[in-house]
Amino acid sequence: MTNSFILLTGCSCGGKSTLLEALRKRGFETVQEPGRRIVSEETAGNGHALPWVNLRSFALRAVEMAKSDLTSVLNAEGLVFFDRGLIDAAVALEHSGGQTVKETLDGSRPYAKKVFVVPPWKELFAKDAERRHDFSTAVQEYDRINRTLDDLGYTIRELPQAPVSERTNTILHECGVL
Repeated sequence: MTNSFILLTGCSCGGKSTLLEALRKRGFETVQEPGRRIVSEETAGNGHALPWVNLRSFALRAVEMAKSDLTSVLNAEGLVFFDRGLIDAAVALEHSGGQTVKETLDGSRPYAKKVFVVPPWKELFAKDAERRHDFSTAVQEYDRINRTLDDLGYTIRELPQAPVSERTNTILHECGVL
């Protein structure tokens, strides 16, 4: 869609949401992870579209939410940072036995060519009420996302396991802001 849409993805509990918050505090528009929003809504409601109950339903909702997120910021000025997004949702949908990532994207490239990826970071990983999978499952998801990004022709920039300020500065420097 636009080169100003910057995707942050990677391993669960690798610091993406913390990075997004740091970018928001610096004045950038941000879009929170669809999955966390869905889990919050579903646990408050009927709880059907949860990844540990029905991964395909969850992934379909995540795809629709991510598409809606992209549409909602089409007129934004400057960079917009996404915590996960359509590619992550499409990977989950394909993994659940649904349509392929390429079918979901339908030839579109929703984010800037360079994607920032947080690596597995075991010391940060923690289960909670909304994150019930274990570290090895998170690493498998990370591997699927990286393979997909590579297959789609994105440039993967893996962020270092470093303090939030250093990671944030790396992102902004590589986006030409610093």
